[in-house]
Amino acid sequence: MTGKRKDQSKGARRASREERLVEEITGTVRGMLEDRASVGDLKIVNSALKEMRRAFAVFSEYHTQRKVSTFGSARTREGDPTFELAERFAHLMAEAGFMVITGAGPGIMGACQRGAGRARSFGVDIELPFEESANPVIQGDPKHMPFKYFFTRKLFFVKEAHAVVLFPGGFGTHDEGFEILTLLQTGKSKLLPAVFLDVPGGTFWKTWQRYVEDHILRRGMI
Repeated sequence: MTGKRKDQSKGARRASREERLVEEITGTVRGMLEDRASVGDLKIVNSALKEMRRAFAVFSEYHTQRKVSTFGSARTREGDPTFELAERFAHLMAEAGFMVITGAGPGIMGACQRGAGRARSFGVDIELPFEESANPVIQGDPKHMPFKYFFTRKLFFVKEAHAVVLFPGGFGTHDEGFEILTLLQTGKSKLLPAVFLDVPGGTFWKTWQRYVEDHILRRGMI
């Protein structure tokens, strides 16, 4: 078989697999009608698929680029040493050829995007009624993607990342950090570096690590 015919054969098999998967997805969704799914359940599936489709399309243009997902408090203000650390870190990552993925908000997220620059930033935003809009660095950029659901948003933080870095933060930062550790521990994610970063002499993650070792590891829960 010539090289051209081999390529055509591979292309046909790929198209066939894609068609089968699309048919399967369509069948699953149509099956919800047979199951008499509620309008509310159908809305969830519809919104989730739309969000995922949009994000897949945006990230596909940058599939060869290494990316680092960063997490940290939206409440950290400019001038805080942790803010300055995040900005410097993201700048160094951009210089090293990485793109930076953040939650698009203020605080640590804004610091990371300022450090990396608009061209090397993704903003994976969450729509919340009581939070500010996206930070000025990423707002209006095609790589700014608002999400309705946390679970679809988290998918892309993990799926697209080659490394994850956590700065000090609140419930959201811990939620994202523990999810990353859970996925790594259970083999549901590819292996990647998970870095807990603080200012020199900082105790935020040292205290966290002590809690994990004393109360979770010691009891054999991990």
